Amino acid sequence: MPEATKKTVSAFTKKPNTQTAEIEATVIFEAETEKPDVKVRWQRDSKDISSSYKYTISAEGNMHSLTINNVVQEDAVGYAVIAGVSKVKFELKIKESEAVSPDPAVVEPKPEEPKETPSAPTESSAADTSGTASDGSHQPDTRQDLTGLFTERPQSGEVNVGENITFVARVCGESLLKKPTVKWFKGKWMDLASKSGKHLQLKEHYDRNTKVYTFEMHIIAAKANFAGAYRCEVSSRDKFDSCNFDLAVHEARTTDGFDIRTAFRRTLDLPVLINLYPLLWVCRAVHVSTEPEVDAWEILQKSSPSEYEKIAFQYGITDLRGMLKRLKKMKKEKKKSAAFLRKLDPAYQVEKAHKIKLQIEVANPDAEVKWLKNGQEIHLTGRYIFESVGNKRFLTINNCALADDAAYTCMIGEEKTVTELFVKEPPVLIVRNLEDQMVMKGERAEFECDVSEEGAQVKWEKDGVELTRDESFKYRFKKDGCKHVLIINDVTKEDCGHYRVKTNGGQSLAELMVQEKQLEVYQSIADLTVKAKDQAVFKCEVSDENVKGIWYKNGVEVKPDARTHITHIGRIHKLTIDDVKPEDEGDYTFVPEGYAFNLSAKLNFLEVKIDFVPRQDPPKIHLDCMGRTAESTILVVAGNKLRLDVPITGDPAPTVVWTKGEKVGVLTDSDGRVHVESTKGHCIFTIEGAERQDEGVYSVIVRNPAGEDTADINGEDSCIVQWDPPLFDGGQPVIGYVLERKKKKSYRWMRLNFDPYKETTYEAKRMIEGVAYEMRIYAVNAIGMSRPSAASQPFVPVAPTSEPTGLCVDDISDTTISLKWRAPERIGSAELEGYGVEYCKEGCKSDEWIPAFKGLTDRTSVIIRDLPTGEKMQFRVRAYNMAGPSPPATLQQAVTIREIMQRPKIWVPRNLHQTLIKKVGETINLVIPFQGKPRPQVTWTKNDEPLDPKQVSIRNSNTDTILFIRRSERKDSGNYDVQVQIENVEDRASVNIQIVDLPGPPQNLKAIDVWGFNVALEWKPPKDNGNCDITGYTIQKADKKTMEWYTVFEQYRRTNCVVSDLIMGNEYVFRVYAMNMVGLSPEPCLSKDSAYIQKTGIVYKPPSYKERDFSEVPKFTHPLMSRSVIAGYNATLSCSVRGIPKPKITWYKNKMDITNEAKYRMFSNQGVLTLEIRKPCPFDGGVYMCKAINSSGEDVVECKLEVRRKYMPLTQELLRDLLSNS
Repeated sequence: MPEATKKTVSAFTKKPNTQTAEIEATVIFEAETEKPDVKVRWQRDSKDISSSYKYTISAEGNMHSLTINNVVQEDAVGYAVIAGVSKVKFELKIKESEAVSPDPAVVEPKPEEPKETPSAPTESSAADTSGTASDGSHQPDTRQDLTGLFTERPQSGEVNVGENITFVARVCGESLLKKPTVKWFKGKWMDLASKSGKHLQLKEHYDRNTKVYTFEMHIIAAKANFAGAYRCEVSSRDKFDSCNFDLAVHEARTTDGFDIRTAFRRTLDLPVLINLYPLLWVCRAVHVSTEPEVDAWEILQKSSPSEYEKIAFQYGITDLRGMLKRLKKMKKEKKKSAAFLRKLDPAYQVEKAHKIKLQIEVANPDAEVKWLKNGQEIHLTGRYIFESVGNKRFLTINNCALADDAAYTCMIGEEKTVTELFVKEPPVLIVRNLEDQMVMKGERAEFECDVSEEGAQVKWEKDGVELTRDESFKYRFKKDGCKHVLIINDVTKEDCGHYRVKTNGGQSLAELMVQEKQLEVYQSIADLTVKAKDQAVFKCEVSDENVKGIWYKNGVEVKPDARTHITHIGRIHKLTIDDVKPEDEGDYTFVPEGYAFNLSAKLNFLEVKIDFVPRQDPPKIHLDCMGRTAESTILVVAGNKLRLDVPITGDPAPTVVWTKGEKVGVLTDSDGRVHVESTKGHCIFTIEGAERQDEGVYSVIVRNPAGEDTADINGEDSCIVQWDPPLFDGGQPVIGYVLERKKKKSYRWMRLNFDPYKETTYEAKRMIEGVAYEMRIYAVNAIGMSRPSAASQPFVPVAPTSEPTGLCVDDISDTTISLKWRAPERIGSAELEGYGVEYCKEGCKSDEWIPAFKGLTDRTSVIIRDLPTGEKMQFRVRAYNMAGPSPPATLQQAVTIREIMQRPKIWVPRNLHQTLIKKVGETINLVIPFQGKPRPQVTWTKNDEPLDPKQVSIRNSNTDTILFIRRSERKDSGNYDVQVQIENVEDRASVNIQIVDLPGPPQNLKAIDVWGFNVALEWKPPKDNGNCDITGYTIQKADKKTMEWYTVFEQYRRTNCVVSDLIMGNEYVFRVYAMNMVGLSPEPCLSKDSAYIQKTGIVYKPPSYKERDFSEVPKFTHPLMSRSVIAGYNATLSCSVRGIPKPKITWYKNKMDITNEAKYRMFSNQGVLTLEIRKPCPFDGGVYMCKAINSSGEDVVECKLEVRRKYMPLTQELLRDLLSNS
């Protein structure tokens, strides 16, 4: 017997893995298929992905890749790649902004005022802080039945920014066999175990006395983005429990008048500055750009919309929607035409076969006008007519065709006006609808329909999904005049469903039903135990000799070679392995193509061989510090030699690769100053005569078959110094200054310039951020150099960040504005502390900027409230770090604080354009998005009447409205209208909902006639059809003696039928079920009277009315055909007969009845008669006859069957003939 189905062999040799990426990054997932011609589909949340500016799908041979551009938070979902029947799932995770932060997303704190917390303790439990349990807004995980493992659940809590909080969970271990596993999550998927560090600690301990496990999550120095929903899960073998809780983080209270920037101001010794040369330094990193500034918006204004995406990618614009909004707001100055008084409209529309007239007005009545179509000049014909009336010029197009759908241009000299003409086609109607089809698995199915116009375009769908021509040629589309055909090749069970053809004027629906062939296994494969160099043969036999199959070894397809042979002869499949070796041992499986089962057996090898596997150790780089930190920075004086000797370990010896940055790539010995060499236990990197361009991040990567390790080394420098002139110039003007610097712990001063420097601001280069320096200055006049100034206070160069980028207006109302921006391109070594937002009226002075809020914000978006309505305001944003504020990012023009009127518009989802069908009791949740400003008023009605609030719930927001019915009923069916209105402007949309239920029972079932072994039944459709069409009926019969019900017909579409093949002398009752798309009716309709099948010999008294005689003498409509077959192969003889009542069939061979002989099998199907002769021999030849007999008469048909031998025996007579011929 066939074994249970095993896991299908994967079509992928390389599968994509889950990746983690940052916001606005680009992620590439790669997959490699086993065969190059396999079609691969990519999915996002079980929906197919197509190529767009967001997703790039490419394929080269066996390699397939999916590229996700400009990653945002919404992209952190599940993805899948499908090839054939193989499906691989993976995820994209968004990297958090801080390594120690539980969540990268910035969560806005709740608006409630923070509760007072005790000042003495710095740590409190969540239960004490909150005092209330979770509100239950997050449903617990229901992957398994909850078993109540928690004895104490973590409670929701609140905490101020910078304070600590602890969440505690306790589990009773008395009934557990081993220690339970606990996981802490933030949000839905983020596992906090990998986030343990400075701000998050997870602890656990076990009390042996009470047998209670205690698990704690400590949040230290909470931040605003720690707020959100958390979940604790505990599992132990087959037991599972989970609990949800919330954390609210409130802003810390600040002391009045406190400015956070004062904490970073340096204090200077004023007397020293007065007596000596005052020194003021402002350290910032200087970015020098030699490229001229280019205004991307000016380029976009001058370009066509088809080039927008290319230009945006070139200049780094990622917000395409915001770009289009901004271009729409930028007003283009319209140049007044000197040649045209009135130009063509932007577009015209005309129906096919109608006439249209294009009109312009010219300034000069004598001007010559030229008309063009798609750039080609139009000449005067019967269809194109030119007219000139005064200053007006006309172009008339008669009998418009689809070829006239084009761009038209009118030119006067060099000036021109352009318009576009759209020719509207009449709707295409479906003249002949599709018909339901039932085919066998593996056959071809065809759906045909006729439309009203030749060459019309139609769209084919399966279960609502559009069908397209693919590489496997599964679907083919034929068009022959008005006839359209959908061909489905090699039908499988997955092809069952409803197929729909659509035109712009109608649609038609039909169902495809597929019946699966049954495959019998006559002989299964058996386990084998084979010695070395013996032969192993796996053999199986199935019922269908045309079925092919594939052999697998341990899940990998077996390929024929010199030792392995695969044969298929008739119904027998063989796998032969010659000269068996130890590697041939394993599980072998035979999978018939097209059937969901397999045959398995095991090959055992007697010889035992032990192989030595050498030990492998992963590579490791041994440095005191690794990564991009101050400790991993190396300083080298220009011109000196740099030698990096990095100790490494690993077995086998790893390979070493040195790289510099992301652009330079791998370093080699091609440059004479760079040398890379590897020795046992060390890798050495040398630069002869270091230069400034050698600065950067260097990475060393070591690899071997056991793994990989890497380390980075980096550095930066930049500083600007300012000072005041000396109080006394010595009687001669100062001609310049000389500057010197040294490191704080060094005694060696290094001169920065040798020629006198005339300015009082100097850029000191080759300084390392994070290293303490001291500086002094000499003044130089015609007499000589002054004494040096006193050394400055030691300082550490820290540069402000660059300005924030991408500042734009996200939304605006009468009193508020929403701004958003992106992080600075350069942040530097100091940590970014936050952003400050300021505003002022248009034309204000530099000291009139008003902070939008106190302190700084970590977010890159903000809403500013309480602004004066109608005023023009300027806004700017600056980034702050330890060195102070960055240059401001300012909006290019002032913004008027006034809400922009936006017409209301309803966007009905595509699935609601058709009738929404739901079963009784199901939940209805309709989300209808809309737009409009100010917030429109939303009104719902059902059949022009208000909704019942007890049955229907409505929730409205700024962007959508939701209609919710928890348990739908039949009365909820109807047409629902939604209206959004702003003052006198409104928009409407309607949604048709149909609630369906099981139908009622049919009515008035009765037997209208009984004759022979047949009963004619008739009934009426049910009164209640379940609010949908009746798709069929199920008819059952029962003998009154046993009352056991047997199904006669299923999915029967008519309301009358004839039940045949009843047993003589029995009395029968009948019942009928109605069926619709929901299912069978709960109750059947029983026949009132029974039907008795009279025995032979009972005199039948016909009724008084004249009965119509339907009887018919048997007649063979297709005779038997004489055949000549080969011995040993099954042979069939077929014919067809008709007759009423159904005739009795008898087969004869040479006038001998063969009905009861085992060698023959007789079949009868809808009047088609078949005689199968199993493996005939020469003695089976002869005259075969088929006789059909009923009460009206009989008919006979016969044929001759000749059975030839497979080969001709060599007799003495044949041998004599052969010799005589030779």
